[in-house]
Amino acid sequence: MNLFGTLNFIQASAPASTGETAFVFGRMSGITRYLYENLPSYAVAGYITFLLIFILSAIVYKLGFAKNDLKLIQNIIIYIFLFIGCIVLTFLALFLPMIEGLIVAALILILYKTRLWREKREEKRAAS
Repeated sequence: MNLFGTLNFIQASAPASTGETAFVFGRMSGITRYLYENLPSYAVAGYITFLLIFILSAIVYKLGFAKNDLKLIQNIIIYIFLFIGCIVLTFLALFLPMIEGLIVAALILILYKTRLWREKREEKRAAS
C-alpha cells in the first residue's frame, strides 16, 4: 500500500456512532458542549470556540498583565503569541472548562480594576 492509499484510508474512516457521540458530548465541558450541540457544523463550533478563547484571553491579558508603555510592534508580537497559545487552549477546551475559567478570571479582574479605579477616584476627591 502506498502513501496515497493510506491517506485515502484515513479520510474514508466511518463516522462515529451515536453512542460514541453521546459519550464524547457527555465528557465535554459545559459551554463547549453547548456550542458543539447547537451550531450547524463541528467546524463552525470549533472556530467559535477558538474565537471565544482568544477574545477572553485577550481581555484577561489586557486587564491583568498588559503594560501601557509597550510599543506597537511589541503588542503585535504579544498578540501573535497569544493567538498561537489559544490554539492549544482550544484543544484543551474540549474536555476541560477553559472558557468557563477564562470568564471567571475576566470577571475577577473586572471587579479588581473597578475597585482600583474607585479607590483612585476617592483619593483624588480627598486630595482636592
